[in-house]
Amino acid sequence: MTILSSAAAFWIQVSILDLVMRTSLISKAVLVILLVFSVVSWAVIFSKWNVFRQARTSNVRFLRAFRKANGLEAVALASEQFRQSPLVALFEFGYEEVERQVKARGTLGNKLALERSLQLGTSEELTKLERNMNWLATTASVSPFIGLFGTVLGIIDAFHSIGQAGASSLRAVAPGISDALVATAMGLAAAIPAAVFYNHFGHVIREMGARMDDFSLEFMNLAERNFED
Repeated sequence: MTILSSAAAFWIQVSILDLVMRTSLISKAVLVILLVFSVVSWAVIFSKWNVFRQARTSNVRFLRAFRKANGLEAVALASEQFRQSPLVALFEFGYEEVERQVKARGTLGNKLALERSLQLGTSEELTKLERNMNWLATTASVSPFIGLFGTVLGIIDAFHSIGQAGASSLRAVAPGISDALVATAMGLAAAIPAAVFYNHFGHVIREMGARMDDFSLEFMNLAERNFED
């Protein structure tokens, strides 16, 4: 009971900022690295969240316009209103291929070339959606180990100081150990949000990829109805 009371009193008296300021120079460098990882990760999270939100909204509106249109020309005109939709970029890949074939032959004669164009469009748009996702993956996997590295260094330094002082009471041990554990806490604080949003955004990207595959089929059907012999 005495040990728990002493530990609680210690945490009440010392703030996190005080703990950080008391750490060694190497521990401070570790904390700075983790802070950079965390800040950049949150910037990526907010950016991707906004991109995916706008893409989803634009996809729904563009699909509604696409399904109501009578021909590809009408869709091409309407698509200017939905530039943030990945489906619009995919549509443009397919529409350009259809135009090339119609101008050269007067009809849609090479379906395989159209399918390849749509596949290229899907691949390019998925690459855009996945941009910066590797940073979240790196933060989620590396930050805990960086934090652990800082903690180990802090514990080594704490025990070294205890050995030099010749004291082994809780009052002598607790400050050094608590300073060292700040790095682990910081590493987890950086890694957990990055892991959560990496998995969430990965699901969103897979969902959009499936939507683009479905749209490719719809595009093929409309193109065949409009230009096939």
